[in-house]
Amino acid sequence: MTHTDPTPGEATLRRPELLTLWHTVHNRLSTGRPVTRVRLGPLDDTQREALADLLGLDRLPDPRPFVPLARLEEAVTELCGGRTVREIVTELIGPLGDRAGERRREDSERAALWSWLADHDTVRAQPVLSDWAASCRAAGLIGGSAERTRTLLTDALKVLTALPGQAEPLPVFAARVLNGHAHALDDGTPLSTLVLRALATLYDMPLPQSTADRRALWTRAGIADDDLSATVLVGGLRAAGDGLLAHVTRVCTEAGQAASLTLAQIRAPGELTLSAVSPAVVHVVENPSILAMAIRRFGRHCPPLVCTSGWPNSAAIQLLRLLADHGAVLRYHGDFDGEGIRIAAYVMNKTSAHPWHMTAADYRAAVLRHPHGPQPGRITEAPWDSELAKAMAEHGTAVVEELVADALLEDLAGAAQQKRPPGCP
Repeated sequence: MTHTDPTPGEATLRRPELLTLWHTVHNRLSTGRPVTRVRLGPLDDTQREALADLLGLDRLPDPRPFVPLARLEEAVTELCGGRTVREIVTELIGPLGDRAGERRREDSERAALWSWLADHDTVRAQPVLSDWAASCRAAGLIGGSAERTRTLLTDALKVLTALPGQAEPLPVFAARVLNGHAHALDDGTPLSTLVLRALATLYDMPLPQSTADRRALWTRAGIADDDLSATVLVGGLRAAGDGLLAHVTRVCTEAGQAASLTLAQIRAPGELTLSAVSPAVVHVVENPSILAMAIRRFGRHCPPLVCTSGWPNSAAIQLLRLLADHGAVLRYHGDFDGEGIRIAAYVMNKTSAHPWHMTAADYRAAVLRHPHGPQPGRITEAPWDSELAKAMAEHGTAVVEELVADALLEDLAGAAQQKRPPGCP
């Protein structure tokens, strides 16, 4: 390889005394913004002499001089015939950056990330999670990386979508949902912290501070070591088939009693066929008292009814999915308060349930009859009716499910009459 000695002009530019000048110019040009002059210094006497020689000054510049970039371009052109300052600093110091452009790209990446999170299907289906998304944005990027943050948030959303769990240990759940990474949700991991923050937001609970608190939150989300603890109340479910689930529910229905089904029974239902009436409608309520009233009123003719008992556990969600898979149409009703709306959004997101007497019009009619209820608590949007949250905020009154039981029971009475065989008392 042939080495070419620098020309006299290039040798002048390479003087050690000018290195501070070139580093400063390189730094300013790398900002990506227009540069008209650079400020140097403080310079020692030898550096001031070298700068005066380069610029053709008749006296030494100040120790902290401003150097016009245009004058510097003229000096470089005179010494190196047509070469530019950019070429010189690139050769002497290294490639120029574009920090302004990088910042614009980073700003664009951040904006795209937070927009993606806010518009994610899981967040839109459960509007309370928009508060969690806002807290993630306020916390900023993980390690300053939009890509790393998106990866972690993607995993968190996978977990939230897969909940409630199937009463399985946390490592088993993690391995199933996160491509075999059994310890991704271990206590203290960034992903575990992120998901628990979302669950606390969803359930309107304080952030867990202890190992016991975190374990309790996971349990509420359907993560457990057995499939017997999670149960769900049902009434009026008269299913055909020789499977255990069909047999248990049919016997209890014929006796005019509710049944408490375990997750184990739901996960292994055996042969199961719903009513020949198509489509079979299953009504879902939030409070056990509604189920009790229906059983008391209709007895063995109670139409199919499932009770979530507040926030649905894994048994409730699995049963509703099972019924839907067998052709049932699910219709859900709950309390008209902040938590009741969040529970309804959760049930509708996790299953194919539709609202049942849960519109803004239903609420307004109920609050006219019961105007002196308690405060509704924190109100979040109802995905199925954009006017419902506004109406609740306007009236500032909660209407619990028991207060509208008459309307629900009248609907059920119609369903019970349709399913009662002719001549049956």
